[in-house]
Amino acid sequence: MFSHPEVATQPPVALITGANAGIGQVTAIELAKKGIHVVLATRSEQSTQPLLKQIRQMTQSPESARWLPLDLADLDSVRACAQSFLALNLPVRYLINNAGVAGARGLTKQGFEWAFGVNHLGHFLLTRLLFERLKQTPEARVVTVASRAHLLAFNGLNWAALQRPTQSLTTAKEYGVSKLANILFSAELGRQLIGTGVSAYSVHPGVVATSLWRHVPKFFLPVLKMRPMLNAEQGARTTLHCVLDAPQTETGLYYADARVQSPSKIAQDSELARHLWEKSMQWTAAYAQ
Repeated sequence: MFSHPEVATQPPVALITGANAGIGQVTAIELAKKGIHVVLATRSEQSTQPLLKQIRQMTQSPESARWLPLDLADLDSVRACAQSFLALNLPVRYLINNAGVAGARGLTKQGFEWAFGVNHLGHFLLTRLLFERLKQTPEARVVTVASRAHLLAFNGLNWAALQRPTQSLTTAKEYGVSKLANILFSAELGRQLIGTGVSAYSVHPGVVATSLWRHVPKFFLPVLKMRPMLNAEQGARTTLHCVLDAPQTETGLYYADARVQSPSKIAQDSELARHLWEKSMQWTAAYAQ
């Protein structure tokens, strides 16, 4: 297990990516209210400080929340974040892969299409690096925020396109592909974790009015505004359900509206999920040492 026996007496720990705003922020606050120690993994300490202060004041404990730097567009940063967390010698009861981008274009530092690299591959590596710690923590859970936008990826995964700059005008296609990858990853993770006591869930939070959409082209914003959007509190409901209440027997499944739902047929392709897992293992191998 861990090197210090007092770890077993510590409160549950949740590591949440992108926790400084939106769904991640609400998730962190609600978990902290339940006595869960929250580790906020974000790109900016400055932007996360108000939340850290809020949680510490709310819980009257300076130890109830802490920050770790994480840039999911850079696998070196992902590795450094995982190493920093492991060095804290804490169990990880809940790993919440919440951060996401939509509308951004280009390539990540390691040469992957931006949405795929951030939304899927960065989270894949983070989970991979915390794999053993998760298995050492009783009833641990991995919750990955996906989206109904995976329906846009009706042609599946084009492996070559995942290593080319963003091509579509609105970036919606690439965003859909990254969300399909989230669901496939979570399903395969559930299979990989059978017998370990760790469960995995992917969630569609709803169409939520958050900073996720800050990079969407301006001409596309009126289209988004035509659709009713949830607030962050409503959007966090399914994440919180999977963290706190979803049965472990439903590991690997896809949730929306706080209940199990069926994703697209492609998202249920176990062979594609295994192939994505193998590709992701290869792509992150150099950073998993």
